Amino acid sequence: MIHTISVLVENQFGVLARVSGLFSARGYNIESLCVGTTEDDTISRMTVVVSGDDGVLKQIINQLNKLVEVIEVIDLTQDEFVERELVMVKVAAKSKQRSELLEVAQIFRAKVCDVSAGAIGLEVTGSSGKLRAFIDMMRPFGIEELVRTGQIAMTRSSK
Repeated sequence: MIHTISVLVENQFGVLARVSGLFSARGYNIESLCVGTTEDDTISRMTVVVSGDDGVLKQIINQLNKLVEVIEVIDLTQDEFVERELVMVKVAAKSKQRSELLEVAQIFRAKVCDVSAGAIGLEVTGSSGKLRAFIDMMRPFGIEELVRTGQIAMTRSSK
């Protein structure tokens, strides 16, 4: 099972290395990891996506809570949450295919971020599923380069 974990940590040098080292030392693979400051510059939020059963998740959370710099660990998978990811893709764009390429991009609400004589750079945000579908639709055009941010997430607001 895939788990999305939100970890609030002190915004200090070396915290990312200690957290990621905790995962590698125990043989857990990180599927996605994003880190950024919060509304408070002294605190960073790490969004970590890992796979494993409930026992693995419990052990990860317990180990994270032992780190001094960790303020709070939340298993977002237990609640309703909103997740987003960004992908940028450079696609070969011959003049004959440009209009078709842009039509497909429009379906996914992708934005053009770069244009050259032989390629178009597109960016799109959304759920991981949406991005997988977008990438699959771009493959026939010829993907020259692709980069993804990894997932970020937060709980949904209360009703």
